[in-house]
Amino acid sequence: MKPAAKPDVLTVTVKIMGREYAVQCAPNEHEALVTSAEILNERMNAIKKRGRALGAEKIAVMAALNLTRELLALQGDANVVTPDSQALERLRQLGHDIDSTLNDTE
Repeated sequence: MKPAAKPDVLTVTVKIMGREYAVQCAPNEHEALVTSAEILNERMNAIKKRGRALGAEKIAVMAALNLTRELLALQGDANVVTPDSQALERLRQLGHDIDSTLNDTE
């Protein structure tokens, strides 16, 4: 027999990389949970689309590390170097150029 759900706890179903997960949270945390799941889903799918054949667990670890680094930067952690916006834009452009070149050769 299933135990009765607690009235102060919601069970929310979130979808991450095509899989559904039932997660419990307080009613006042529902929106934050849904938003967090959406951001995680976007990040994990972005990592997956980079073309490497990685398993879901490795993708989740990479996403968690990236998000944690961003959190530390926002908190002003002295050990996290704030990226130079021009350098980041140049890296994005180089990545795009490499992807375009690879796609043209296939």
